[in-house]
Amino acid sequence: MTRTRAALVALALAGVAMLLALGVWQLQRRAVKLDLIARVERRLAAPPVAPPIGAVARDDEYMKVIARGRWRVGDTYTQAVTVLGPGFWVLTPFETARGTVLVNRGFVPAGMRGKAPSPRSGTVRGLLRLSEPGGGFLRTNDPAADRWFSRDVVAIAAARRTGPVAPYFIDAEANGGGWPRGGLTVVRFRNTHLVYALTWFALAGLVGFFTWRIARVGRGD
Repeated sequence: MTRTRAALVALALAGVAMLLALGVWQLQRRAVKLDLIARVERRLAAPPVAPPIGAVARDDEYMKVIARGRWRVGDTYTQAVTVLGPGFWVLTPFETARGTVLVNRGFVPAGMRGKAPSPRSGTVRGLLRLSEPGGGFLRTNDPAADRWFSRDVVAIAAARRTGPVAPYFIDAEANGGGWPRGGLTVVRFRNTHLVYALTWFALAGLVGFFTWRIARVGRGD
């Protein structure tokens, strides 16, 4: 085998090793994703509990919660795209015995910005969601102009001078079809890691086969 051919074989073998490593990595990511899905499904199946006090962990997201208290004045409209089309989420502060939490009361069409009916019930049921700092839709929140592209509870509370709020918000459950329309939380996790893993392994096999052929030709077989 010539030196050039040997170098090509060595390079190809390194490529095979890299492709196999990528396949294994995707299988590891798949295991993590499946564990996440299983944990979220358990939270969704569990009965609602009182919202936690203080900091929350990522594992707390999508926990079913129930809170009782009174609504405070000050809706905030954050841009949204849902199965009902483009519009806004309506976030309203809700004062409980444990403190104030922002509640995403639901979705309203674009034409209803600033016109959402006032809430009445003193009980909120829904899912705990982590704050969304910074912005969204490739745009940054602009508190001075009251333009919000994500549900950033810290920034919203500061802009509204709400005072201390929980470091999360609650996505309200379905409310019977009125506006704002609750219950539109999408709990879906993209899980294509097995497809990617099989792709990397197939490429590794293909490169390995051609490497074997090159090596055989180099030996004069």
